[in-house]
Amino acid sequence: MKNKLKNFVFIFFFVLSAHAQIFEPVSWTTSVEKKSETEFILIVNATIDEGWHLYSQNVPEDGPIATSFTFETNSDFELVDTVSEDIGYTVDDPVFGLKIKFFKNEAEFRQRIKVLNKELLLIKGEVEFMICDDTKCLPPSYIDLEFNVKEAQIKTTETVENTKSDYKIVSEIKKEEKKSENKDLIAIFFIAFLSGFTALLTPCVFPMIPMTVSFFTKQSKTKAAGIKNALIYGISIIVIYVLLGVFVSLVFGADALNALSTNVWFNLIFFLLLLVFAASFLGAFEIMLPNSWANKVDAQADKGGLIGIFFMALALAIVSFSCTGPIVGTLLVEAASGGSQLGPIVGMLGFSLAIALPFALFAAFPGWLNSLPKSGGWLNTVKVVLGFLELALAFKFLSNADLVLDLHLLEREMFLAIWIAIFGALAFYLFGKIQLPHDSPLAHISVGRLSLGLIVMSFTIYMIPGLWGAPLNLISAFPPPQHYSESPYGVGFSKLGSGDAVQSDIPDGAHLMAPHDILAFNDYDKGLAYAKKVGKPVLIDFTGKACVNCRKMEQNVWVKPNVLRMLKNDVVLISLYVDDKRPLPDNEVVDSKLKPGKKLKYIGQKWSELQTIKYKTNTQPMYVLMDHNENNLIDPVAYTPDVETYKNWLKNGVSNFKK
Repeated sequence: MKNKLKNFVFIFFFVLSAHAQIFEPVSWTTSVEKKSETEFILIVNATIDEGWHLYSQNVPEDGPIATSFTFETNSDFELVDTVSEDIGYTVDDPVFGLKIKFFKNEAEFRQRIKVLNKELLLIKGEVEFMICDDTKCLPPSYIDLEFNVKEAQIKTTETVENTKSDYKIVSEIKKEEKKSENKDLIAIFFIAFLSGFTALLTPCVFPMIPMTVSFFTKQSKTKAAGIKNALIYGISIIVIYVLLGVFVSLVFGADALNALSTNVWFNLIFFLLLLVFAASFLGAFEIMLPNSWANKVDAQADKGGLIGIFFMALALAIVSFSCTGPIVGTLLVEAASGGSQLGPIVGMLGFSLAIALPFALFAAFPGWLNSLPKSGGWLNTVKVVLGFLELALAFKFLSNADLVLDLHLLEREMFLAIWIAIFGALAFYLFGKIQLPHDSPLAHISVGRLSLGLIVMSFTIYMIPGLWGAPLNLISAFPPPQHYSESPYGVGFSKLGSGDAVQSDIPDGAHLMAPHDILAFNDYDKGLAYAKKVGKPVLIDFTGKACVNCRKMEQNVWVKPNVLRMLKNDVVLISLYVDDKRPLPDNEVVDSKLKPGKKLKYIGQKWSELQTIKYKTNTQPMYVLMDHNENNLIDPVAYTPDVETYKNWLKNGVSNFKK
């Protein structure tokens, strides 16, 4: 009685804690494996959302509700032994405070049976289960189960091995996806840190280092106090910028951040914004926050103490905004458009750490101030270089908008021509052949400036062959894809006589994706119909015209011989662009299932809703291999930059189709 009362209290509490949102963190599927004419195994698979735990069939007393199975038994079959389960994990459960076995991500349960009647068709059952995360649990749930015994086939050794191989490949890809996400955040932090270091070398920030450090060391009674105040100052800088990153993440959220990268207005607004930033850095004008803001913050800083030090850091952020604002804005845009909610936070952490570090170090070792170079014209040179980089990046956002709208105004050749002109002009500037309004007279160029000029000139020359069709793998994420071009096969290249690249009889709704002539459909129904006609599996490519990782896959993975051969010969490719802004035909405009009261007006909305509803994700790229009944041949995968892993995923999916 005591245990029942305890479970009731737990369940009541869990219902209250979960009422604000309906969770369905686990899904169930069944299958039947035939071992012999009379022996079968009923298999139940649970797929569990990230962060949730499904409990074992055996849990301690006073613990959660155990997972349990019941079967409607009759004279047609009999159960052999009990339900077996995976190894799972045994840890100290934070909710119940007990050592409990649970499963995460997925779990498999197997019940052996002996069939007594060969005419047996279905076996019915039920699973009762409880699922929790680290802070809450859901009330017990019941799911009906059905097992089709009649259609079960004997699994050969080859089939079992292939299944294991599929699982291994998908596991590797999931690990790779997680590793790739971590690498992206590390890359954001590293780039942001370098950007912060660059911001230090601008006229708005660099002169502040000796002034601020001298203030702390002179105003403090002891050296230790000066170091402590400088450290607090540095930490305050970090807090200010990280709070800005947190604000961006909370306002937009992960889904919105992912959608921003393909939003036309977002890309156009930031194209114009970066043009303004570039013009400011090049010397056309200065971007300043209102002087009243700085005056109010200065007044607070005069109060002294910890609050005063914090407002001194805020004053630095405001006063230096004309130099740091464009860099911070660009970092936030780039981090946000990557789709990760942590991106803006990690970016601001890296940027602010680079800004704050010198103040703490020079306060600890004030003698180092003598080694700092004197302020001069070189500070403006740093600012101008940043202006050229902002200008180049601006056209990336304009290109995204052009791709999404499919206007073909800024095709690959035009984009590369603009970048060649920008970086060529930057190289001439570094060589002293171009001077801008705020530059000091240049009698000679330093070794460092000459070296940077040579690097920029080499990069400019590297881009020139791209006008003739070179893939330019170093910058594959920036220009439009090769097929979005005036001459997809390279300037002056003729397709006549190019052998198997020519396909005179292209099916209805299909096209050849240049420059490798992969037959591709952009319509789901037409692509599926063609796949049934030719007897090949379907590869669905959920992609976006402004999707950076999609371009990386197409230009760095799909072009490899073994992968390219399979894409051209073994599958039917259907590329569904979730940011396709072309309007749907009137007879296809339907109500959105995700947003009640809204209509699906554009082709991209149709494919985006299909991906979200069917595959429970809205990020691109995503690849699905399916048969003609629209069943998955292998688990879908996302961005998979490792060629061998992606090739094995394709190979195993195609192999499963042929069985």
